[in-house]
Amino acid sequence: MPGTTPKHSLILIPIDFTEQSLLAIKQSYNLAKYTHSKILLLHVYESQGQERFEEISKLSKLTQEESGVETDFMNVKGNIYKEAVRVAEELEATMIIVGLESHMGAKDMIGASASKFIRESPCPVISIRGRDHRDGCENILLPLDLTKESRQKVDKAIEFAKYFGAAIRILGVFSTADEKYENQLHAYAHQVKQYIKSKGIACTNKTLAGDNIAETVVEYANKIEADLIMIMTKTDLNMKEFFVGTTAQRVIDISNIPVLSIRPIYRPSINNGIIM
Repeated sequence: MPGTTPKHSLILIPIDFTEQSLLAIKQSYNLAKYTHSKILLLHVYESQGQERFEEISKLSKLTQEESGVETDFMNVKGNIYKEAVRVAEELEATMIIVGLESHMGAKDMIGASASKFIRESPCPVISIRGRDHRDGCENILLPLDLTKESRQKVDKAIEFAKYFGAAIRILGVFSTADEKYENQLHAYAHQVKQYIKSKGIACTNKTLAGDNIAETVVEYANKIEADLIMIMTKTDLNMKEFFVGTTAQRVIDISNIPVLSIRPIYRPSINNGIIM
């Protein structure tokens, strides 16, 4: 029966039959295989007559045939973002892959929006805006600042790099007016690079001056032909928390490259060093 996927190793994909949501399915195939996950397609309709049950059922079967991965589906009424969060929580999804058709504006920062959905997701979210289908992942861009939350990305980047046999490209972006921060960031990026290389992962690090952090990140990602950008998301931030707040949301908005968003976990045990 649809909706009976077990509560483990589950990739959730919200589907509204737009080009971007269908592309998200294609993007899930390799990740599902590498992580031994099942795929769950979630179609959410707002009113009676929009169920599209036969279409989502056929799409689920086609996905399983193409991917070779066990695929299920759910067809529920409600708001797609609210229901995606609810289903992810109830089924303990390990990942959400979502296609975002249009760019987010100011109105999307409140209410049941894509931006709020990504911030509140109980699991990491890969958001896709570009239309190029990427079969694999060779380069992961890891933007870093000096916050404790940003450091939580390091082990997740290593995990993904091992799945795909990818290299990690560290990027530190600093304001031209903050030389002291530049020096600290450069030293930390080098420390992270050594840690990643000790795990057997190819890694480079780069620091760049930039007043528009999001644009600098996306431009560099395209320059090095990155396949994935990793960021942290949260509601509040101070001036140095470039990659855990509104700048992270801007990266999601403008990037033509898939973006992996991770919500910080606040634990007293997290210190000022690299998480081991």
